[in-house]
Amino acid sequence: MNSLSGRFLILTTVFVMLAEILIFVPSIARFREDFLLNRLERAQIASLALLADDMLAEDLEAELLANAGVYNVVLRRDEVRQLMLSSPIPEAITNTYDLRDAGAWVLIRDALMRLFTPENEVIRVIGEPVKGAGLLIEVTIDSMPLRMAMTDYGLRILGLSFVISIITAFFLFLAVRVVLVKPIKSVVGYMQRYAGAPEDARGIISPNSKVTELREAEEALQQLQTELTQALKQRERLAQLGGAVAKVSHDLRNILTSAQLFTDRIESSDDPLVRRMAPKLVNSITRAVSLCESTLAFGRAEEPAPTLTMVPLRDVAEDVVASEKLAIADACVEIVNAVPDDLVARADPEQIFRVMMNLVRNARQALVASGKPGRITIAGCEHDNDWCVEIKDNGPGLPPKARENLFTPFQGGVRKGGSGLGLAISQELVRGHGGDLVLTETGPEGTTFEIRLPQGDVTF
Repeated sequence: MNSLSGRFLILTTVFVMLAEILIFVPSIARFREDFLLNRLERAQIASLALLADDMLAEDLEAELLANAGVYNVVLRRDEVRQLMLSSPIPEAITNTYDLRDAGAWVLIRDALMRLFTPENEVIRVIGEPVKGAGLLIEVTIDSMPLRMAMTDYGLRILGLSFVISIITAFFLFLAVRVVLVKPIKSVVGYMQRYAGAPEDARGIISPNSKVTELREAEEALQQLQTELTQALKQRERLAQLGGAVAKVSHDLRNILTSAQLFTDRIESSDDPLVRRMAPKLVNSITRAVSLCESTLAFGRAEEPAPTLTMVPLRDVAEDVVASEKLAIADACVEIVNAVPDDLVARADPEQIFRVMMNLVRNARQALVASGKPGRITIAGCEHDNDWCVEIKDNGPGLPPKARENLFTPFQGGVRKGGSGLGLAISQELVRGHGGDLVLTETGPEGTTFEIRLPQGDVTF
C-alpha cells in the first residue's frame, strides 16, 4: 500500500467509517427513544383494554403486561393518577427517564450510558399518551431488552457502514487512478525517458492533462526540459569551442615564445626607431603569452585534488616574496612578509603558493600601474575554526566593474590586457581546500584579500 491510490483507498475507508461513527451516536439515541416510546404506546393500548372492561382476569392482565413488555402502567387522566396495570417488580427502580422534554444531548448521553451498562436494571419511563388519551403515561420495565436491542441495532449499523465505506473507497480508488494516478505516471514516464536522453528534444513532455494542477505541472516540466536541453546543447558547443581555443592557445603560445627570442635581438638594434618600439612589442608579446598560459590553465578539465600536509605558511610567503622581487626591478614597490614564524596550516604547498603568488602579483601590477610607491604585506593568523592569510596593499583599489565580476573568468580583469583568470583559478584552488577566498576591503586606501583555510576535516 505504498502507492498513492492504495493509500487513498485506506484513508477513504477510515474517513467514511469515522463519518459513520459520528452518525451512529445520534442514531442509537434515536433508536432508544423509539424503543421506549413503543413500550409506552403498547402499555397505553393495554390500559385502554382495561378501561373498556374494569374487571379483567389476572391471567389476561398478566398477558397484557407481557405483550407490552412492562411491569406496570400508570395513566394520568383528568389530573388523576391511576395504576392501570401492575405486576410484582423484582427489584427497586434504579433510574427514571422523562421523554416529554428530553433534549438531543440528554438522549445521546442516556443512550451511551445504557449501551455501556451491562447489568440489568428496572427503570421508570414517562411520556405523553398518543392521540391525546391522557396527560401522562408511566411504565416500569427491565433495561436488558433495551440494551440488547440497541446492541443489535448498533452492530447492524456498523456493518452497513463498513460495507458502504468499502464500496465508496473502491469507487474513489478507481476515480483517483483515472483522474490522478495515470496522469502522474505519464508525467513520470516522460521524466524517465528524458533523463535517459536529455539532449533528445523528442523526450520533452507535451502538456495534455485536463486537470488544472496537473497541466500546470506538465507546463512547468516542459519549460524546465526545454531550457535544460538548450543549456546542454550550449554546454556541448562551449566545450567544443573550449577545446578548440585550448589547442589554438597552445600553438599560439609556442609561436609567441619563439617571437620573444627574436625581440631580444631587436632590442640590440642600432636603429633608434626600432629601439623605441621594441619595448612595446616585447610587452605585447609577453601579455599574449600570459593570456595563452592562463587560458590553458583554466581550460583543464579540473585541478588535481590538493595533497594536504601541515605547511609553514611563512616559508610559502617567503618564496612568493623572492619570486616577485625579481619582477619588481626598479619599481618602488615593497613586499613585506609578516606571517608569524610558528603559523602552520593544513594545505597543499604548491596550490597555496599559486594562490598567494596570484594575489601578490595582482597587487604589484596595480601599484606599478599607479606610478606611486607602494607596499604589499603578507600577514597570517589563526582563529578558532580556520587559518587566515591576508594579502594587503595600499594601491588605488579595485574599480566597480572589477568588483562586480571579481571571480568571473575573462570578466574580472583589472589591468589592461588582463584576462581575469588569476582570481577565478585562485578561488577554485582555495575552495578545493574547503576554504574560501574573499575580498574584505578595497578603496583609495588599498585592497585586502583573505585566504581562509578550515581547521576541521575536509572531505574531497
